[in-house]
Amino acid sequence: MINVIVAGAAGRMGQRIGQMVNDHPQLNYSAGFEAPGSPAIGRDPGEMAGWGKSGVTIVEGLEAAIDHGDVIIDFTFHQATMEFARLAAQKNRAMVIGTTGLSAEELAELAELSRNFPCVQAPNMAVGVNVLFKLVAKTAAILGDDYDIEIVELHHNKKKDAPSGTALKLGEMAAMGVGRDLAEVGVYERAGMIGERTQKEIGIQTVRGGDIVGEHTVYFAGPGERVEITHRAHSRDNFAQGAAKAAAWIADQKPGMYTMFDVLGLQDF
Repeated sequence: MINVIVAGAAGRMGQRIGQMVNDHPQLNYSAGFEAPGSPAIGRDPGEMAGWGKSGVTIVEGLEAAIDHGDVIIDFTFHQATMEFARLAAQKNRAMVIGTTGLSAEELAELAELSRNFPCVQAPNMAVGVNVLFKLVAKTAAILGDDYDIEIVELHHNKKKDAPSGTALKLGEMAAMGVGRDLAEVGVYERAGMIGERTQKEIGIQTVRGGDIVGEHTVYFAGPGERVEITHRAHSRDNFAQGAAKAAAWIADQKPGMYTMFDVLGLQDF
């Protein structure tokens, strides 16, 4: 069995990840931790989440948990994620990182750290979303410059980063399909007398409200027609299931950076 440590074990994602790990035939939920001062410290994460007693007691900080597991699953906050990655590199513990909002500098540091431990990092762990990434790149390549590309993402009102990491990845995949650089053509705000849309730009727009788990639509708007590709998440379980799948896969890999394309065998798709 592969022993798994869950970061942010008492959070919304941490609770769902905990159950998916508990239910996975290859994984053992061996430890969970929270930030110092959390009221969840000392409690059983399974009992908190309502899926049954796990036998695990939530501890304070990764340092208290890291010797009890083989793989760390982290969906917390970008600054905390980097602290966990530095410790994982020292201890040679594998990581699965679904945290969004990582800066270019943080991703570069993570790539450097991963020389010392195996790491799956992806903006979205859901199987369907990773298929979507590939479909968007292929659709963009087929339709080409005659079709305007726009992305709209919707999430709950508690989400802290915007646009979502998934929307940005969709923008990158679309840009790759038409031979552009999202850093040069991405448009994230429109207001006032902005003039006509340029041919090369890729728009990414954000909606926040209620308890929307996650919805992403990529529009390819051309002359006389429009192609739409949409993914709607009905619960957080699909992200958590993907994270559990990644944890089972990464445990046997050599140090280095991997994505869900590697986990799902989609690199050559």
